[in-house]
Amino acid sequence: YLLSPSLRADLLADAADYRAAGEPMEAEELEEMAVMKGRIPNSAARTFTLGAGLAFIDAGGDIGVSVQRYDSRYGVPMRPGAGHGHGHDAGPLSERDEDEDGHDDHGDAPVSIDLVQTRVDLRGSVKLAGLFDALRFRGAYADYSHIEFEGDEVGTRFSGDGIEFRTDLVQADRGGWRGRSGVQFADRSLDIDGAEAFTPDYAARRLGLFTLQSVKLGSGLTLEGAGRFERARVAANEIGFARSFDLWSAAAGLSWQSENGFTVGLTYVRGARAPSPEELLSDGVHIATQSYELGDPDFGKETSDSFEAYARLQTERTNFSLTLFRSRFDGFISPILTEQERDGFPLYQYVQAPARFTGLEASGDWQALRWADGNLTLTATADFTRGRLAGIGPASLIPPLRLRGGMEVRQGALRVKAEVEWNDRQGRVGPETATVPGFTLVNLGADWHPMGDDGPLTVILSAENLFDAVGRRAASITRDFVPLPGRDIRLTARIAF
Repeated sequence: YLLSPSLRADLLADAADYRAAGEPMEAEELEEMAVMKGRIPNSAARTFTLGAGLAFIDAGGDIGVSVQRYDSRYGVPMRPGAGHGHGHDAGPLSERDEDEDGHDDHGDAPVSIDLVQTRVDLRGSVKLAGLFDALRFRGAYADYSHIEFEGDEVGTRFSGDGIEFRTDLVQADRGGWRGRSGVQFADRSLDIDGAEAFTPDYAARRLGLFTLQSVKLGSGLTLEGAGRFERARVAANEIGFARSFDLWSAAAGLSWQSENGFTVGLTYVRGARAPSPEELLSDGVHIATQSYELGDPDFGKETSDSFEAYARLQTERTNFSLTLFRSRFDGFISPILTEQERDGFPLYQYVQAPARFTGLEASGDWQALRWADGNLTLTATADFTRGRLAGIGPASLIPPLRLRGGMEVRQGALRVKAEVEWNDRQGRVGPETATVPGFTLVNLGADWHPMGDDGPLTVILSAENLFDAVGRRAASITRDFVPLPGRDIRLTARIAF
């Protein structure tokens, strides 16, 4: 089935209510939705991307610029039952809001999005002498717009632009002391015009100063430190809203590296983050997530204390990395599913509460065999996170334990790989949320460089989810009605010059 067991059960229960209320047509529609199989309705997509770049490099430095145009038209899968009043707060159709023509507020017209973005990136460096090695800079400008169509009718228009810039002054190595300091600036705005505007028009700006330093103490020991100050501001002039946040962050770490490529280390990070415009200002139906999102304009900054221990091994044929972490948040911001509905959609309310997270990440690869023109490499990864919000329970949208194992064979210009990904069931879910079943994916792929590894042409054959397994990501708000893609086999030719 396309729908999760919990959503199917909700739809069938609502269908029974409609039959009892004497509305069999509504009941039949919900029953048909509950047993859908095959393709996800309204999930087609068409994308066009065009990019070009130019760079200049000489002994004194370098500079480069690139331009990319992204154009996409895609459908938005609708949450089955949305607008039918399923849930705690709605009743039969006769009790729901209707417009003058007798139609409910969220009709059955499929929603599609026409998105266009133009992005310009700039990057460069200037070599220096004396106390500093180089001045490095990079920046980007993006112009973005998308239109939500309800059938053939123009619905809501989103338009915005943004600019980012960062410059780093890189220090010369002075007896094992290295570092860099710099400035980072970002400014973005978004204007929304239409009935589905889930935030007011807003502008967000960030200005930060930072430094990163490291000192080699001898005997393989390295001491690292970093500091950052950021001023963040979010403003929505049409509702008279403006908030500013002063954010201080710092980090310290100590590591030891042996002569045979083994490294262990400890890191402490004191972090701070300003609430996003969406977390502060959301109050409406978000079509992309098929939910009603409600923010809180009174949120404070989110701060955290994080400890991390890691071990790494790098040799000629082996790479291994293991990281353990624990974080304590003061004022962690998260969307929580409530038992209520608004406008026929489930209500996700942003909340702010103390939280704790623990987890691990591990990865490794081992070149098991080598021969004249190729090799066989075995790979494995694992990641796991557990989070809890004080007074609420398990953190929402957290992935379960995930394990991956694979092998890759290289023979001249040909590379063939196979991978198995296992996802555990996620039973530690947020309020009003059902357990997410586990699943296993099998992926195969091959790429061929007929003109050599450095040649412009690559031919790629891939088979994702080879056995057509049903998988739902626990971190996805839309997982109950948008599972992962089924079997996907494609042949691609890529030319780079």
